[in-house]
Amino acid sequence: MGLFSRLFNKKSEDSGQISAHHTEEFMTLIRVYYQSVIATQLGITNLNMLPDMALFKRMLKIPTQGGKLGVAEKSRARKVLMQDYQLNEEFFKEIDRSIKRNCKTPNDINSYFYKFQGFNSELFTTMESLMNIRFRLSMLFNGLLKKMTAKTIHKILNQSEWKDISIQKAAWSVRKYQEALGYSEQWIVDFVYQVFLLAKKDNKRKAAKG
Repeated sequence: MGLFSRLFNKKSEDSGQISAHHTEEFMTLIRVYYQSVIATQLGITNLNMLPDMALFKRMLKIPTQGGKLGVAEKSRARKVLMQDYQLNEEFFKEIDRSIKRNCKTPNDINSYFYKFQGFNSELFTTMESLMNIRFRLSMLFNGLLKKMTAKTIHKILNQSEWKDISIQKAAWSVRKYQEALGYSEQWIVDFVYQVFLLAKKDNKRKAAKG
């Protein structure tokens, strides 16, 4: 399942909009969590189907709990994400519910992640267009960044009419994906803000190195 390793589209990073290191560490942990949930809910036993989780498991030498893949890995990934990135329990419960709702059998996995990739692609592209992240991200204070992120996401999910037709279509597409995946507005805010915050830190570090 190569799609597992592409759980989050790296378009933004590849085009120079988001640098690596902290952002990529966060994304990898998120992928580990998703793969762990899939493993536990669908009873997957082939570790090769779960590349990020497999690497995470080997690096931290996490023993398989109760003979079931994903249980211990899910718990460890969630703990690290909560401690290092200040994500709350509800954030992970929403992921669990989304996967349970959409993935009844292994045949549903590809469809789910295609939807999730489409959601992220449309969402981050629209956010960048509305917030001009490429030029303004490094100048924003964290509190202002979070406020602007929440305000922009609320606008995308609720505004009916847009002057720019392309943004309107993208916003409608984001809403369709949101409905299909079952993520709340708050979940989207928490996720997007964390990505932007880490990208800001990465860019500052890169600038300091010259």
